[in-house]
Amino acid sequence: MTAKKLFLVLVIFVAATAVSAQVNLGVKGGINLSNIYGSDVTGNSAKIGFHAGILADYEFSFNSAIQTGIFFTTKGYKGDDEESELTVNSMYLQLPVHYAYKLDVSPGTRVVFHGGPYIAYGIGGKITNGINMDTFGDEGIFERFDAGLGIGVGAEFGAILLDLGWDMGLVDILNVDFMEADLGNVKNMNAYLSIGYKF
Repeated sequence: MTAKKLFLVLVIFVAATAVSAQVNLGVKGGINLSNIYGSDVTGNSAKIGFHAGILADYEFSFNSAIQTGIFFTTKGYKGDDEESELTVNSMYLQLPVHYAYKLDVSPGTRVVFHGGPYIAYGIGGKITNGINMDTFGDEGIFERFDAGLGIGVGAEFGAILLDLGWDMGLVDILNVDFMEADLGNVKNMNAYLSIGYKF
């Protein structure tokens, strides 16, 4: 199954779950601090970005929930070479599926611990290094498909949500067909701070 088909299947699964179950929907957005890591990755630094999207929260038993949604998120990194500063801007549609445990601390207030996998698909972006080129595509440095694991802790104040989390990519995103040299493996990582509202 190709990356596009896998992403589409998971999106359809989330939509079907929302229709068939009692799901609380909402919106969430915030800031990212993204970078890359890998076996031969050196000289790079974090880049500030953002994320925004629609969330779904399905509480299936006491204090337990499945949290998912569709989010537009920016990732990438900054690096320096001998001639100019390199900036990689990557834009993804990302779908997390996290198990969440919600701990009641006072009436209307809960602390939320969550974690689970995510998949993402690159939809655009630019690499600037004196000249501009696409992040993804036949002539891009990176593959579109990404997947990994995420963890986070947050709080619910009634309908208001706060969330602090971290995603670690597990898929080598380097486009080996485009790169002539062996640069090892390159994976995404991203920290985020979100605020949201459940309807």
